[in-house]
Amino acid sequence: MATDLTTRPDEKAKASEPPVGVATPHAETRTPSNPETLLNWLLDQQQEMTAVEQFSTVHQRGSLPDQAKYYSSLIPASAPQAGQQYAFDVDLDRCSGCKACVTACHTLNGLDEEETWRDVGLLVGGTSAKPVMQHVTTACHHCLEPGCMSACPVDAYEKDPVTGIVRHLDDQCFGCQYCTLACPYDVPKYHSAKGIVRKCDMCSDRLAVGEAPACVQACPHEAIAIRIVNVEQVVEDSEANVFLPAAPDPHITLPTTTYRTKRVFPRNLLPVDYHSVSAQHPHWPLILMLVLTQLSVGAFLSGLVLERFLESSLVTAMRPLHTLTALLFGLVAVAASTLHLGRPQYAFRAVIGLRHSWLSREILAFGVFAGLAVLYAGGNWIGPESFTRFWQTWIGWGVAASGVAGVFCSVMIYAFTQKAFWSFSLTSTRFLLTTAMLGTAAIWLTLLLMSAGGSTSAATIITQHGLHIAQTLITAAGTKLLFELAFLRHLTDRQITPLKRSAMLMTGPLAGFSIARFALGLLGGIVMPALLLPTISQPQSDPVFLPIVVSMLFVACLAGELLERYLFFAAVASPRMPGSLR
Repeated sequence: MATDLTTRPDEKAKASEPPVGVATPHAETRTPSNPETLLNWLLDQQQEMTAVEQFSTVHQRGSLPDQAKYYSSLIPASAPQAGQQYAFDVDLDRCSGCKACVTACHTLNGLDEEETWRDVGLLVGGTSAKPVMQHVTTACHHCLEPGCMSACPVDAYEKDPVTGIVRHLDDQCFGCQYCTLACPYDVPKYHSAKGIVRKCDMCSDRLAVGEAPACVQACPHEAIAIRIVNVEQVVEDSEANVFLPAAPDPHITLPTTTYRTKRVFPRNLLPVDYHSVSAQHPHWPLILMLVLTQLSVGAFLSGLVLERFLESSLVTAMRPLHTLTALLFGLVAVAASTLHLGRPQYAFRAVIGLRHSWLSREILAFGVFAGLAVLYAGGNWIGPESFTRFWQTWIGWGVAASGVAGVFCSVMIYAFTQKAFWSFSLTSTRFLLTTAMLGTAAIWLTLLLMSAGGSTSAATIITQHGLHIAQTLITAAGTKLLFELAFLRHLTDRQITPLKRSAMLMTGPLAGFSIARFALGLLGGIVMPALLLPTISQPQSDPVFLPIVVSMLFVACLAGELLERYLFFAAVASPRMPGSLR
């Protein structure tokens, strides 16, 4: 039904019969003298084409991709219906590990040299007589309950209600990197130069026009396809926990990728890097933020508790300096937290995800804590004496309550990831003991500063209550050190569990940090307070002894907790997707 576009309009008007597909009235109403006659006829012809004619024209003009005939069977012919979504389908029997999918994804998305959104791992097993090696291609699994989307404090993720594809909104992201911790499959990748996280979106723009994703189109063996899966079936399949050998539990996020094979794999099939252990990124801004916020909260709490046993004159002498010291540590912690953001100028977005993100809740709780702490500390410095009871009763305990809420949110941020080393019981014990230990150490710091300022009230407080303060510090520090030491019992586990991996890291690649942590904790939390005990009844007998011991006490405690939090991040281990030989 092709038309000779070189034919002149006047010649067309003289034709005895109108072209096929063109209504006669239209042809009769046009005259050869009208220069737009041919154009109008072509427009009418396009409108009157049947579906078959339109399909034929599209193919004749080459509008479809040249490779469409090869991958058309690898993508759905229609969009998902209610209760369905798109998903990757991987035929393990076809995957050769050539990494054509990795290259295609990398090229199409313009990724940096070390950045990948799709990876190829390796599973090995069997016996020496019959070894088994299986390549596995992996990317985002577009989960039914994406951990990245639930964790994100700025709602930078969205799950398409029709296709089920989980997309990352680059413009909304402010680079907190919480999604990289929350995703059990290490899918979101942080781009330090851009200050944001990026990930696979199943080439949704290509799927929307009937073209296959880059990885699907590039695979020479057709090992990757896009299929439509039933949501209920994905949930049921997760009960069997047969996602991939040694992979994260599918119950966590309900991944939709299907891995198929006609073979029966040996029971000892495991990732090739299963027995390797390597330290993780320590996230120093988070280390500073966590330790200093817990120090600040502990300082306010310990000060409020101690004041209940002090005379009013001693409270008046101690509270202004102590609250100011606690406030300064809290403000430094808040400032340190912004260093972890790739785009700190958008920090104001942090509370957008308040309904579902523990990070948003933590930021709000510590924001309230900081505001009340400023009022509390400022009121004790410039407020009239008549407001002393008001500040102590309402603002003071408001500071403490919001601080405890912030520490609880900090615990939940890491417990939410469902990593064994960051479980609620282990993390809450660590954080609460740090709060108690550093809060008590902050009392000694305040007494030291008061003594340096010439206050006689410090000596009185030490004489009357120094013994209990020192004993509290020794108890908190001893309990925490024993708790951390007891964790190393996992070295005796027969299986290579995530907790055993963490213990192996602490005694292997991170042994130097572990030794320094225990040495500093022992020095600041037990040895130095023990040295103070004999001199507490006569704090002014040696004017040099007390400043040296208390300074070493506080610095050692703080440094020890910073190293403990370094191990908290660097020694975390969890199941992961199959990796490669290193």
